[in-house]
Amino acid sequence: MDFHPKELPILKIYDLKDEKSALEAVEDMVKIGFEEKNEGFKILMPKETKLAKRIGFTVTTGVTQKLRDENKIRDIKYWTYHHDDDHFAIVLISNTVLSKLGFDE
Repeated sequence: MDFHPKELPILKIYDLKDEKSALEAVEDMVKIGFEEKNEGFKILMPKETKLAKRIGFTVTTGVTQKLRDENKIRDIKYWTYHHDDDHFAIVLISNTVLSKLGFDE
């Protein structure tokens, strides 16, 4: 990977505090769509490791499950990284869009 996920264009940023808000973010991301836009989504999570792991798991598995339920393409790439002193972040983007933007690995 010759780029950092923070360099990807972001359509919407979700600042999540708990698993309930993670489920709402999943619904919203799938409703907006991954293939239709030339941007991805960023999830910010508190830097409390246990909570961040639960939120991250909820988001990544939730997106895949929701896309499957709606018979949409599930070819989504995501990266988790230290965003700042207070947040971890996950960036999710369609693999097709990633290639279109020239960020292929």
